[in-house]
Amino acid sequence: EIALKNTQDLHISRPPEYYSCLVRDLEILGWNKVSYVDTGLTTIKLKAEDSCGRQHLITLKLNAKYPTEPPDCLVDFPVQFAISWMPQNSLIDIYNQFLAALESLKEFWDAMDEIDGKTWVLEPENPPRSATTRRIAIGNNVSVSIEVDPRHPNMLPECYFLGADHVVNPLRIKLNNNMHLWDPETSLLQNLKDLLESDFPSRALLEKSDFAKDCGICYAYRLDGTTPDQVCDDPRCGQPFHQACLYEWLQGLPSSRQSFNVIFGECPYCNK
Repeated sequence: EIALKNTQDLHISRPPEYYSCLVRDLEILGWNKVSYVDTGLTTIKLKAEDSCGRQHLITLKLNAKYPTEPPDCLVDFPVQFAISWMPQNSLIDIYNQFLAALESLKEFWDAMDEIDGKTWVLEPENPPRSATTRRIAIGNNVSVSIEVDPRHPNMLPECYFLGADHVVNPLRIKLNNNMHLWDPETSLLQNLKDLLESDFPSRALLEKSDFAKDCGICYAYRLDGTTPDQVCDDPRCGQPFHQACLYEWLQGLPSSRQSFNVIFGECPYCNK
């Protein structure tokens, strides 16, 4: 209703100085750096390549007071990107700040690219450049979720193991006992291998289906963007389930009991 009342205000044309200034700035920057311009010249996407050849985009949303006021900048970064702006600045100043920010995140993206390329990442399925977490498969129904600090990618990340207790507990013990061996000069992936005293499944030798098993209740692997992260603790079973599926299943069983927000019950597969 408010938008309909303000229809006239929404379509106010911008002053000629806005367009002349913007086109001049684009010509100085170079049209080869422009990926997209909308018909109203209010949204511009600039492309850049970092020193490792990775492609990046920055989206600029300009208001009518440009260049007196800076445009809104949207980037796929794991950290906040804030530009410094003066009324005499132009698009090339934003672009140079964008390039500097790309180089400051080089080590973080190097570490994440190595993990994405050499291990089986279960989540996120198609990680954006801003993603700081990875859930990496270690073996059958066993994985580790890591949270990497983008400012200090070579430091020990937060690690959370998912799987049956009899498999996860030895990994936790190894991680705690070997924490002092972490070497900031070594890559993130190699450090994780050294601390856990194990190798991660290789993309060259194994398929994702070898260790990514479907939920034992809904018989699907992905449900509302989540993958099975609850596993039966019985070594002879080890069937994975989605947390939501297991919660719904156990709620309907008279033999289940609940303590605060934790439900205890039998495995739907082996009844243990």
